[in-house]
Amino acid sequence: MSLETVSLNRSHDGVQGVYRHVSRETGTAMTFSVYVPSHRAGAKLPVVWYLSGLTCTHANVTEKGEFRRACAELGLVFVAPDTSPRGEGVPGDPAGAYDFGLGAGFYVDAIQSPFADNYRMWSYVTEELPELVAGEFPVDPKRQSIMGHSMGGHGALTIALRHPDRYRAASAFSPIVAPSQVPWGIKALGGYLGEERVVWRKHDTVALIEDGARFSDFLVDYGDADQFLTGQLRPELLQRACAQAEIPLVLRRQAGYDHSYYFISSFMEDHLRWHAARLTA
Repeated sequence: MSLETVSLNRSHDGVQGVYRHVSRETGTAMTFSVYVPSHRAGAKLPVVWYLSGLTCTHANVTEKGEFRRACAELGLVFVAPDTSPRGEGVPGDPAGAYDFGLGAGFYVDAIQSPFADNYRMWSYVTEELPELVAGEFPVDPKRQSIMGHSMGGHGALTIALRHPDRYRAASAFSPIVAPSQVPWGIKALGGYLGEERVVWRKHDTVALIEDGARFSDFLVDYGDADQFLTGQLRPELLQRACAQAEIPLVLRRQAGYDHSYYFISSFMEDHLRWHAARLTA
């Protein structure tokens, strides 16, 4: 699997890289970023996976997430993939909307035409990219955690629930916790997976918990000034599901914060320290 280096920059004594490769899952070129902190030769470091939200690429968190200082201190590798396949011939939303298609892969493997050929983001972020990163970077596959924002928070929580033995920690900023019940999710899951809602449940955090999936504990932050809070995010549904399933949940309501990277960057260090405590235990 050939890996092209797009850029390398020194930061906090580590290296921030951006890379490109041709994906077997999506059939397209895929770009992702990796921050590797300074470390002794031969060391294998814990790795944090970050999944981004609607309209984003790897670049949003890489440029605005303010994670490198904490990762350098804590000794964490930080990986940020793209949110969808891209390129000539890759289908997008027929109406050109932002919430489906390009930039909106929703971390599922599509089964509906014309998306099934390229939109295989579940397999990309859970299988192909981890294999590539493990082969090319100094990461310890036994010490992985996952986090994300909005659509990426949905991805992080569902992936953790379906792979509880792989990830030591999972957290989210403003996640879409019940996509089967909100407009963004209904459009995406229906468009990628079809109208059989039972198929959607394995990509719905609340439904997964209702169906018996479990994880050690979650950390979730949201802003009470988030414009998508009541219509798309519905954190109270996650709170109820976790309480009924006895899954420990730290759900923090951050006063005055919205859905943007100003919010994410304000609490990124908190999340990384929370992850590091579990990754190094």
